[in-house]
Amino acid sequence: MAFDLVRKRLTKELKLLTENPTPGIRVVEDFSDLRKIRIDIEGASGTLYDGEKFQLLFKFSDQYPFDSPQVTKKAKNISRFLFVYSQVTFIGSNIPLHPHIYSNGHICLSILTDDWSPALSINAVCLSILSMLSSCKDKSRPPDNDWYVRTASNDPKKTRWWYHDDAV
Repeated sequence: MAFDLVRKRLTKELKLLTENPTPGIRVVEDFSDLRKIRIDIEGASGTLYDGEKFQLLFKFSDQYPFDSPQVTKKAKNISRFLFVYSQVTFIGSNIPLHPHIYSNGHICLSILTDDWSPALSINAVCLSILSMLSSCKDKSRPPDNDWYVRTASNDPKKTRWWYHDDAV
């Protein structure tokens, strides 16, 4: 029963995404399980990630939109993001080099944790990820990458993020 409200919200968001697509963001139209929705994104032209393709798999709890989705990414030529609760994690062998993306795939992005709001949407999350990638000036790992990867939980939602670098 609780998922009925989530289903209604997700149906509305998906309708907007498919009828008015945002450049670089495409919904893969298999809505058989609304707890898992795949979105394809492509790095914006003229950026360090120009033309790189990523697959996002959003996973939603019964608490959405009050609890954010989780995102992870897997890669070869096409990469995958998985979203469950309020985490974003890249997985696979092609984890982007980015100052806010750890080599274990965890992404430090405030709207997925502390700054999440029920007013945000799938599209807003995708745009934030694209914006984060597009504004990157140097493909590199976070300075504390090795320590974080050794000590972090497998669940980024259990991480207490410190947002200390707004210049990236």
